[in-house]
Amino acid sequence: MRIVDLSRELYHRTPAYPGQPPIIHGIWKTHEEAFAESGNIQGNSVMFFSMPDHGGTHIDAPRHFGKSGTPIDKYPLENCIVQGICIDLRHIKPRAEITPGDLQAAVDKAGVPIPKKGTVLLCTGHHARTFPTGAYATDNPGVNVAATEWLAHQGIVHFGIDSMRPGPEGKVNSLVHKACLELGFTHIESLCNLEALLGLGEFQFIGLPLKWREGTGSPIRAVAVFKD
Repeated sequence: MRIVDLSRELYHRTPAYPGQPPIIHGIWKTHEEAFAESGNIQGNSVMFFSMPDHGGTHIDAPRHFGKSGTPIDKYPLENCIVQGICIDLRHIKPRAEITPGDLQAAVDKAGVPIPKKGTVLLCTGHHARTFPTGAYATDNPGVNVAATEWLAHQGIVHFGIDSMRPGPEGKVNSLVHKACLELGFTHIESLCNLEALLGLGEFQFIGLPLKWREGTGSPIRAVAVFKD
């Protein structure tokens, strides 16, 4: 078995979505402080973090799209361990809209079918090109509404992308979120290392969320598993 990590590293002030709280990570208690307090042979150090539920590599709960949507603590875990494929969209220009034709051509090139009740990961190369510069927050290509509908009609439970948003920045991205609610599926954002999956065929995708009560999303440790 081989596991490919698709998750962004989390660290203090790692790039967060514009307008959302920053990601904070710090030391709550050092080994020396813990030893002074308790007298244990080795003091136990503790760190803390504060972040939005859409920080780092994460899945959007349907609740994020509208009040009627399922919150993350009630999102089916069966949707978090599924078969998947990754398609190559690195030729799409920054800020451009990915169309149904682009998706179909990429799937044809990949030469493997889209797994039913699975996932499709969109490798745009955006993370590799721009992270952690300012362009990471603005210059991504992304699916338009028609492409979102095309993906939903393939019978998948979600799709993933290597940028902070599923659509290009602006109105199209908002409409893509709305379409996901109406179409009954969701997406995963801020993936990375998707280039490592290209040309390898189908894999098992795992991305389990935290159990935030009524949460609108959650960070995940996203991985692709290839069996021997």
